[in-house]
Amino acid sequence: MLQAVGRAISNGRDEGVTKLLFDDSPEAHGHGKILGGGMVGTHAGDMIGEIALAIEMGADAVDIGKTIHPHPTLGESIGMAAEVAHGSCTDLPPSKK
Repeated sequence: MLQAVGRAISNGRDEGVTKLLFDDSPEAHGHGKILGGGMVGTHAGDMIGEIALAIEMGADAVDIGKTIHPHPTLGESIGMAAEVAHGSCTDLPPSKK
């Protein structure tokens, strides 16, 4: 997903992915809390703390997606991953066929 992040593109290092895992049980009614996440790519270790904080505070995809992620930064990928999970992301490139 880093192919959609302006900082990764400008750094010439757009390989990588950010993945967030949410509780999708029926009891969560589509607003499940974050269970975990992972990142692969340049500077992933610098950004994983935001996912740890989201887990600690019991954030859901809407909470993370509405958090300001400055542009252009690699941290935008966390907000975008939450928006993908919520179904509100508009910044992804077209899928490869």
